[in-house]
Amino acid sequence: MSLYEQIKQKIYQRLEESLIKAQEAGELSFKEIPDFVLEEPRERQHGDLATNLAMTLTKQAKKAPRDIANILIANLNTNGTWITSCEIAGPGFINFRLNPLWLIEVIPEVIRQKEGYGAVNIGKGEKVQVEFVSANPTGLLHMGNARGAALGDSLATLLSMAGYEVSREFYINDAGNQIYNFALSLEARYLQQLGFDVPFPEAGYHGEDLIATVKRIIDKDGDKYVSMEEDVRRDYLVRFALEEKITGIRETLEKFGVFYDVWFSEQSLHSSGYVQETINELENKGYIYEKEGALWFKSTLFGDEKDEVIVRKNGIPTYFAADIAYHRHKFARGFKRVINIWGADHHGHVARMKGAMQALGNNPDNLQVILMQLVRLIQDGEIVRMSKRSGQYITLDELIDEVGKDAARFFFIQRDPDSTVEFDLDLAKSESADNPVYYVQYAHARLCSIMRQAKEMGYELSVEPSPEQLELLTSQEERDLLKKMADFPGEIALAAKMAEPHRIARYALDFASLFHSFYNSHRVLVDNAQLRTARLGLIISIRQVLANAMRILGVSAPEKM
Repeated sequence: MSLYEQIKQKIYQRLEESLIKAQEAGELSFKEIPDFVLEEPRERQHGDLATNLAMTLTKQAKKAPRDIANILIANLNTNGTWITSCEIAGPGFINFRLNPLWLIEVIPEVIRQKEGYGAVNIGKGEKVQVEFVSANPTGLLHMGNARGAALGDSLATLLSMAGYEVSREFYINDAGNQIYNFALSLEARYLQQLGFDVPFPEAGYHGEDLIATVKRIIDKDGDKYVSMEEDVRRDYLVRFALEEKITGIRETLEKFGVFYDVWFSEQSLHSSGYVQETINELENKGYIYEKEGALWFKSTLFGDEKDEVIVRKNGIPTYFAADIAYHRHKFARGFKRVINIWGADHHGHVARMKGAMQALGNNPDNLQVILMQLVRLIQDGEIVRMSKRSGQYITLDELIDEVGKDAARFFFIQRDPDSTVEFDLDLAKSESADNPVYYVQYAHARLCSIMRQAKEMGYELSVEPSPEQLELLTSQEERDLLKKMADFPGEIALAAKMAEPHRIARYALDFASLFHSFYNSHRVLVDNAQLRTARLGLIISIRQVLANAMRILGVSAPEKM
């Protein structure tokens, strides 16, 4: 627990104690301590912390909130809490002002914990799986996949820092109708490259990368597959292309800073009989019925608009059936919490998948689906039209080459997944304060520059400032930075609890802004040795916390720019 959270917890406990003390003295009457909050007021002039406790007691105590507040303050023991004053505001809020000297304890905490500063243990080792991207291996990764990769990887890092045991997983869609269409597309391109006049399938994949793939097959084996049976030819072409595409996807994601713990094959669920076993279990539990020759899952029992086909008339399981089996397999592997990152077009799939998990005896709340909105690419002020089916889209490789990994990841992470991202290529490449990743990285580079200058001037960087020296950090800019650093563990806890890594991106931006304001107002390497040592301790701590935040986002922390 961070220093700031410890202070808040102590004040919260003292408020509860003041209630009991007032009750024992006959000053207040209530049956139970109500839920109340202790939080920072929106306006700085209202103090450092505020509580609504008095207002939550009105009905039980049968007194006006301001009268209750007066009683609470009179019975409050503030020893050891850093509280310097209590004020009643508005209808009955109690505002607290803290001795600002509590802030100086943050610097030694950061210096001691280094890369570990900010880590919390709300997860307590709970096993969590984060499955993300899981793109069909029928083409190259695109902008939508890039957003999912940045979001999923940052979320996994965030959860790890919050005390969860996290596994990153990629689900390889190497079975089903899309693979059949992929095979038809490869076959058509293969034959066309060899001079045969064959039509391209209507539902085929038009990407130029497929032509490149079949050219490599021809370079390797020539026309040896022309005379083969269609099924044999398609099977070989698909196996060759899948291996190539999956290898390419892995390499691209690793270039993007994403490394998976597990690559899970959909086909393995079919070949092992796990899909059929899952269908049988649902049938035995009474959730499957036959209609018009097909098998249907009773998804309407779980809030879905209509029941869903799970086995087609031809006896082939649907993708939904394999997906149910896959999620059943996740929980069977011991994951307490399973998080999926899906595109917003999968919205209708959420309720039925949660329903299927409930039907199989799992808690549906343990399956969390984060829906991610579209990405709009902007270049020269215009929206770039993209279509994966037609082959007209910006690949993730191209994006990384164009703007770099760091800019791409930060741009995708900084927005709530539920909001559309307008990715401005020109802004992402600009070296200006308007470019958020440049703004944050420039702050880190400035911090490193100050540390280099100090070292060149012979100043010691490894000495932890004394409390007396740290008490010299009295300016508003310094206190704002200290408070922001103290907030970091709480930010991680909240972001992990809400599964919202964009909160850390916002924290990094706000923190960088506070540092730039300090930098423009104060010199660090001043002649006063005591103040200089204190400010160097501040700079070292700021650099560490900013680097820790950037690490969660998967963004590098450059020492020079």
